[in-house]
Formats: sequence, structure tokens, C-alpha cells
Amino acid sequence: MTINNALFETLNPPQRLLMGPGPINAYPRVHQALSNQLIGQYDPVMTEYMRQTQVLYRQVFHTQNPETLLIDGTARAGIEAVLVSILQPGDKVLIPVIGRFGHLLCEIAQRTGAEITTIDVEWGKVCDPQQIEDAIKQVKPKLLATVQGDTSTTMNQPLAEIGEICQRHDVLFYCDATASVAGNELLVDDWHLDAVSVGLQKCLGGPSGSAPLTLSPKFVEQINRRKHIEKGIRDPHHTDGIEAMIQSNYFDLPMILDYWGEERLNHHTEATSMLYAARECARLFLEEGPAKVIARHKQAGDAMAAGLQAMGLRLFGDQDYKMNNVVGVYIPDLVDGEKVRQELLTRFGIEIGTSFGPLKGRIWRIGTMGYNARQEAVLHTLAALEAVLFKHRAQIQLGTAVAAAMEYY
Repeated sequence: MTINNALFETLNPPQRLLMGPGPINAYPRVHQALSNQLIGQYDPVMTEYMRQTQVLYRQVFHTQNPETLLIDGTARAGIEAVLVSILQPGDKVLIPVIGRFGHLLCEIAQRTGAEITTIDVEWGKVCDPQQIEDAIKQVKPKLLATVQGDTSTTMNQPLAEIGEICQRHDVLFYCDATASVAGNELLVDDWHLDAVSVGLQKCLGGPSGSAPLTLSPKFVEQINRRKHIEKGIRDPHHTDGIEAMIQSNYFDLPMILDYWGEERLNHHTEATSMLYAARECARLFLEEGPAKVIARHKQAGDAMAAGLQAMGLRLFGDQDYKMNNVVGVYIPDLVDGEKVRQELLTRFGIEIGTSFGPLKGRIWRIGTMGYNARQEAVLHTLAALEAVLFKHRAQIQLGTAVAAAMEYY
């Protein structure tokens, strides 16, 4: 048998500045947290770290929800855990679609057998709350599911008024805030959100692989109607819920809540290193201060946008509703966007993103998130992009982008 020696080489990934829509470069302290010693899942030190993580993320989410915890998996694991636990065949769900990730919510909800109604919004805009209220009156859904910051369009959907509408009409309100949390305001309790799931790999400044989420008491009461205790760990005092068992074992939120709760019923083996990382992401956010972190993301995003415009590029979407942490910009005429991205990566070690669907090949998405929401990352990216665009004979204004961005610092 021939052995490929490359399989046994020590990992040595190249240095990259990740300025796309995510993932991003993690904070150095998060890398340090990941390298800590593993301990057993029921070690009292470990269960205390779990408790601390819950306390920290209640502050990140601005909530009093007791059921605030981590799902082991990427941000999509958090989305799926919420939707498969709350939705049953025939349940009605209303989904405003402002970009690619609204379609993802539809995809996951469809797999539960739910009846889906969408409000389809032109990419680059957000959904009018009146549209949502009108649709709620007509459809009478069990759940409204939406995305706060959709990186495919760089738009940030306002949530406060929608939350009031859902509360008035007794509709559960779920939001995927993966790309917006920690870079844009997110007030779970004030905005009457019943379930929110996020990931670490955007503004929280960590690696992909853990999905913090928070659930309101009302949401928990609903999913506990489907509660099921595995036979192998069932004790005489355990009772099942009155509704159909959740179809996924791994994403069964009532079972996961029991694992994180006082009884510590075994469900899975907690991803110890990812818990360390998630805990450190929250500590960094709270130590710096939520208002300061969000202001830093806005400053970096505005500086990037100003530099791109000074270069002569045109921004995508309704700028009144742009996320703080991702800028969409049209690819200049007669320029091969993928060749520019490739050259940025190979010559400068900088990654920026393309987009999906109707925007594929039309815009780039440039992120300023977490550890990369800082002056030097913004200026290096603008200088490198200008150099590559000049090489590709794009019609741009030379020597203006970095100076325009520096005005924000």
C-alpha cells in the first residue's frame, strides 16, 4: 500500500485575514481557551463552566430566560434544534424572506411537515412590519421565523415592532441572529423574542461549532408538550409530554434542556473545547461592553463603506438598513469578480466573499467582524483591493479609499 506522506504532515494552514461574511479570525484569547485541558462532562468544574456560560449568554442576549444554553454544532444546528422542536406536521409558520438565509428557514421548516407561508422581499430591502401583521391576520401562524442580519444581502431586519405584533396576536417569534449578534443591537426580552439562535463565527469572534440559543418560558412550555425521556435513562418519576415526540434525537430541545438542567440527564457528551470557546467569546463581549463592541463594529463597517465609495464603487442595498458588520458592493463593470477575490487571497492573504442566488457574481460582501472590526484590518483590505482592481483595469479612483476610511478613526 502506498502511503501519502502529506497525510502525516503537521498542520500548518496559511495566515489569512478573513474579511468576508464569516467565518472570521478568532480573538487570540479564544484560541487560548480552546487549548485548555479536557475534563469529564459531569466533573463539577465542567458543570460550573456550563452554568457560567448560561449566565454570560443571558447578558449577551439581554434576557432573563433561564433556558439559555449551547447547542453542539454550527449555527445551523441551533436553527434546526429550534424549528424541529417547535414545529409539527400541519403547523403554520410565517417566514419573511429577505435573502438566502430566509430560504434556509423555509427549507428546515419544510422538513418538519409544517405549512409555510413566505413574505418575499426584494433582495437589498427589509420587510415592512405592516406586511407581517397583515399576513399574521390572514394565515394565523403558530410561529413567525425570521433572520435579523442576512449576510447574503447585508440587510438588518428591524425586530422591535415585529415582536410587539407577534405578542398582540399570540404568535411565537423566532429569530436567527447568527450574523448580527454582538455587532448590532439585539434585545431579546424588550423585543418579545421567544427563541433566538446564533453562532460564534461572526461578531462574537470565535470558531464555528457552537450555537448559543435562548428560549422564553412560553416557548419552553410549548416544546415540553413533546417531551420524551430515552428508555435507557428513564427513572420512575419521569413522564412524557402529551404531544408527538420530536423527530430528531440530537436536536430534541427538551432532552437538551434536561442535560443542561439540574438533573443533568445524559443526552450527548458536551463539546468541551467549544464550550470553552463560547464562554470566552461572551466574556470578551461583556468585558469590552456591549455598547462599545457594537459601536466598534459600526465604526469599522462605516469606514469600509466610505473607503469603497471613495474608490468609486457602488454599495448594494438600502443603506438605512445595512448591517454594521458586512458591506455589499457591486463588482465593477468588465471585472471578473472571482479572479479579483482569488488574487486578493493569493497575493495579499485577504479573503472577501461573493454572494448567492440573484446576487451571485454581481456583488462582493466584505465583513468587519469580531477581532477584524479594527482599523488596520479595514485599511489593509481597502489598500489591497485597490491594488488588485487597478491591476485588473477597473475604473476606480486611486489613492482615496484608505484616506476616506481613516477619517473614521
